Amino acid sequence: MSDARKVVVAEDESLIRMDIVETLREHGFDVVAEASDGEEAIARAEEFKPNLVVMDIKMPNMDGITAAEKLSASKTPIVLLTAFSQKELVDRASEAGAMAYVVKPFTPNDLLPAIEIALSRHAQLTALEAEISDLNERFETRKLVDRAKGLLNEKMNLTEPEAFRWIQKASMDRRLTMKDVAVTIVDQLGSDKKDKK
Repeated sequence: MSDARKVVVAEDESLIRMDIVETLREHGFDVVAEASDGEEAIARAEEFKPNLVVMDIKMPNMDGITAAEKLSASKTPIVLLTAFSQKELVDRASEAGAMAYVVKPFTPNDLLPAIEIALSRHAQLTALEAEISDLNERFETRKLVDRAKGLLNEKMNLTEPEAFRWIQKASMDRRLTMKDVAVTIVDQLGSDKKDKK
């Protein structure tokens, strides 16, 4: 069974929960845990680290929206189920991090597309976050390399292209990233300036 299809199902009505579990298993999902309230849903999600949580909104002890808010830090996609479709609930569910929302009574034809949309939206968000992180990393590296080039220009009288080539060569010779070389240059040559003050 694919690791990317692990699901926790939280629903306080056992017959509905059994239907959801059966539907998911018939369609290739691995239901790793079941829960009957929000607190149990959080515990099962933390224990099993699923790729998806399907959860009812109205449950005892802790409702699904509150549980979704608490699970949002884990970045697990959540599909919320409810017998109510009021705008206020939909808005709260969205703010809590729910990726999809299905109104009861529902059929597999309602639930499965919502799950696929939730998984797809989650994959897109994850890719976007990784891209942003990569861009931030590249930006930080560029700032450091520019600072190091400035210090090489100031201390060793190298032109900007010469300083860049010097950093590049040091990076290759020492099998370090250009960022690591730049950090070393900034630490060593930048600290001279501080010592003289």
